[in-house]
Amino acid sequence: STKKIYRQKGTGGARHGSRKAPIFRKGGIYKGPTPRSHAHDLPKKVRQLGLKHALSAKAKSGTLVIIEAAASEGKSAVLAKQVKNLGWKRALIIDGSEVSENFAMAARNVEGVDILPTMGANVYDILKRDTLVITKAGVEALEARLK
Repeated sequence: STKKIYRQKGTGGARHGSRKAPIFRKGGIYKGPTPRSHAHDLPKKVRQLGLKHALSAKAKSGTLVIIEAAASEGKSAVLAKQVKNLGWKRALIIDGSEVSENFAMAARNVEGVDILPTMGANVYDILKRDTLVITKAGVEALEARLK
C-alpha cells in the first residue's frame, strides 16, 4: 500500500513515504526502460537508388529471371515441382500490381518461394533471396515505379 511506513518525526530514521519507493528492496523501478522505436526513414530517392542497385546486382550476377506470367492452377505440389526442376533454392517472385490469388495460394506453402506485388518490392527481400523472378507485368510496373 502507499501508507506511510512510520511517522515523519521522532523515530531518528529518514523521512519515508511508501515501501514502493525505488530506494527499498522490492520497491518500484526508477526510470525503467520505455518502449520506443529506433527506426529512421530513408529519403525516397535513396530508397529508389537502392532498389535500382539491387536489381542491377541481380542482373549482373545472372540470378534475375524474367517470365511471361505467374500462372498456376492453385496447386502447391505442381509449383514445388516446377521450382525444383528450375533449381531455385530461395526465390522471390515479383508480379504486377496485384498477385493472382491462385498463384499466391499455390506458393504460400512452397518452401523457399516468396511472392510480392511490385509495390512491395524492396532491397532487403531482393538481396536476401538467391533468385529474383519477375513477370512481364512486374517489369513494366517496376519501370514505371523507378522512372
